Amino acid sequence: MITKLGQKFTDGFTKYMPSAYVFALLLTLLTGLVGFFVADADTLKDKGILVLEGWFDGFWNLLSFGMQIVLIIITAYCIAQSGPVKRGIDHLAKWIKTPTQVYMIIIALGALLSLVSFGMVVITSILGRELALRIKGIHYPFLVACVYFSFNGWVCGLSSSIALLLNTDNNFLIKDAILSHTISSSYTLGSNLNLAMTLLFVVVSPILIWILIPKSFAGKELKDLQTSLDDAEGSVKDEALSYKLPFKALSDALNNAGWLQLSVAFLGVLYIIYYFYNYGFELNLNIMIFIFLIAGMVLHITPMRYSIAMKRASSNISGVLFQYPFYAGIMGIMKASGLAIIISQLLVSIATPESYAFISYLTGGVINFAIPSAGGEFAVVGPSIITMVQELGAHLSPSEVTAMTARASMSVAYGESLSNLLQPFFLLIVFPVMGKGLKIQARDVIGYLFIPFIVLFVIQALLVTYVPL
Repeated sequence: MITKLGQKFTDGFTKYMPSAYVFALLLTLLTGLVGFFVADADTLKDKGILVLEGWFDGFWNLLSFGMQIVLIIITAYCIAQSGPVKRGIDHLAKWIKTPTQVYMIIIALGALLSLVSFGMVVITSILGRELALRIKGIHYPFLVACVYFSFNGWVCGLSSSIALLLNTDNNFLIKDAILSHTISSSYTLGSNLNLAMTLLFVVVSPILIWILIPKSFAGKELKDLQTSLDDAEGSVKDEALSYKLPFKALSDALNNAGWLQLSVAFLGVLYIIYYFYNYGFELNLNIMIFIFLIAGMVLHITPMRYSIAMKRASSNISGVLFQYPFYAGIMGIMKASGLAIIISQLLVSIATPESYAFISYLTGGVINFAIPSAGGEFAVVGPSIITMVQELGAHLSPSEVTAMTARASMSVAYGESLSNLLQPFFLLIVFPVMGKGLKIQARDVIGYLFIPFIVLFVIQALLVTYVPL
């Protein structure tokens, strides 16, 4: 009964909710309209010019940040496509025998991998698909839901974009004088709140999935949903071999020169060691991207294999690549029109030292339906949230304000991540692997996540409100 209720909810949700890009367009028009009416200008013409100039100028403010998010995704995908990772998947699959074991392994392993990077969901997707091919009785849409649910904890891990952004030099918040300094990851990823959230995803999530396992799998196995029998994509290594000429050539020797790529990777490893020796465990977007990049070079060995892996990985980032400028444009409108100040004042008027984190959490969850990207969403609401905290902490010490800022920012991230369970945008990362050659849609998957969404919402709301700083 509970699963059917969730399915009905998801069918209605999917029926009426347009794509994430359409939402970005609608939000642009809505923000522009509201910004036009609140803009501090004497004439209608001046108001319009103020909004349009703010939109255009803002359009380019997140180019660096957007590229950092793109690189986080594709470098993680490259690692997932490497030979050692695929051999590990094959080895693990031999030890799993029953559908229940499949669901539990997928949700637990996925939760752990997500702490490395949200891009690692591709490993869980590959494993899930392989297990569904080998083991009878697996409810495939539910398995896809398990994979999608499993990466929900990425927001607590090493690719948590908001936490990394706060600790990245010259980020857009510092450039716009919203923050005066970076915020160490010890305040975000190393906080008591984040540790509690991590346990929630790693321990509670598998229990929820176990309770919700469907009783019947009739008509829902992988073989029942297949529209194409061509299930296999050649390995990166095989594709690299296919490009070799039938005769010896210097170009082939260089393209497949492991010594060349590994020599450069060795320099990268030296820098990574140097970085952590000198700066400690201070994580930001740049160092995480660099680590993933070097790890992919080592795992793929040759330039040709790594280039192919990059090509395959890049097919999954189109949504992020072209939507970020629209998020930046929305932020530009809000800033130029004064709408950002109005929102900040509204948040300050209702927020208290006891409720600011929950308000931030709720804001992150709601806005995510319009802007399904933690980084893009924070670009729009982050300035208002941080200004709210600074107003509330005007009488506190700088370290206390920093801790409150980190808590509010991470609360936005937790809210954004949770509402992804009902916002199918990031299924675009899962479906290229798990939906290939199948008759399956987002509505077939997300209904199974409605109950976990409700349970985690209650628990997370309590955590962001009451866990000590």
